[in-house]
Amino acid sequence: MLRLKVLATLAALAMLAVPTARAEQPHPFAGHRQVTVMSQNLYLGTDLNPIFAAANPFALFAAVGAAWGQVQANDFPARAEVIADQIAAAKPDLVGLQEATLYRTDFPPDGPATPATTLAYDYVALLVDALAARGLAYEPVSVFTGTDVELPAGLPPTLDVRFTDRIALLARTDEKTADLKLSNARSGTYPTALTVNTALGQLTAPRGWTSVDVKIRGKTFRFVNTHLEAFSATVRNPQAAELLAGPAATDLPTVVVGDFNSGPGLDLGAYGILLSGGFSDAWPGGPGLTCCHRNDLHDANALTKRIDLVFTSGGFETVSADVVGEQLGDRTSSGLWPSDHAGVVATLRLP
Repeated sequence: MLRLKVLATLAALAMLAVPTARAEQPHPFAGHRQVTVMSQNLYLGTDLNPIFAAANPFALFAAVGAAWGQVQANDFPARAEVIADQIAAAKPDLVGLQEATLYRTDFPPDGPATPATTLAYDYVALLVDALAARGLAYEPVSVFTGTDVELPAGLPPTLDVRFTDRIALLARTDEKTADLKLSNARSGTYPTALTVNTALGQLTAPRGWTSVDVKIRGKTFRFVNTHLEAFSATVRNPQAAELLAGPAATDLPTVVVGDFNSGPGLDLGAYGILLSGGFSDAWPGGPGLTCCHRNDLHDANALTKRIDLVFTSGGFETVSADVVGEQLGDRTSSGLWPSDHAGVVATLRLP
């Protein structure tokens, strides 16, 4: 009997000691803080240069009509299905989208006098719906709205087309990302912006960024998505500095993705500013070409430069990185490339 009491006492003491022993153990996931991120320019669907270059209102309306025809021919609903396949294959936790365009129309055409509200294409909603059809839950957690302009389309005009340029930050929200906690979602406009003289007057085209703070297994980092100016280095380079002074001005480890319109072997301005500002290019080596296909998305393969990038600061290690959507088999059934840009996916480890 005495022996049984002693054994029972020892067992009870052992049970009391278990919580203390477990509390002293390191977090079981502390060495595996990995996150997969993606950057994808969705392509607005047409070339804006003929619109900017139109010499008079009639030429402008004709250029807008031609551009609207090309947007429809470039069929974003079909392209969204292919991009959704790429996301489904990579399963990124966070996705930065550029040229996440919203198109609306209005009739009769009267320019901005009556704001167009009839939805034609919402690129973000179309992509999120295509992902949902594949059983993937992604939601926009931060959206920046830049240029928002409405013009008559056609000669004579048959309707108004309203173009709204956006960038969007998507986060995966299903149970597989339970270890990622999101907070402090923000967006902002760069103080420096392009101004363009058009046949109807001066147009200002703001650019900006979106961000969110992400807690992964006990440690927090900031994820930023951006699209720097495409048409002018004298605008783009200050925007890179404004990025460093804005959403990237944090003590948190940081990941910045986007279309920078600057990169190695090309225009090093904005790219160099970010490197000198403490960021590292997460690309592990090799060409990594991401831009650009023809406006009609029907070329054989015209990628010649790397401007869609992933930058990191704060000790991130690149586990893997890949360009996606650049293979001939990635095109739609009608032969369209998913975008005029390939996407970039990177898996990163945070110590």
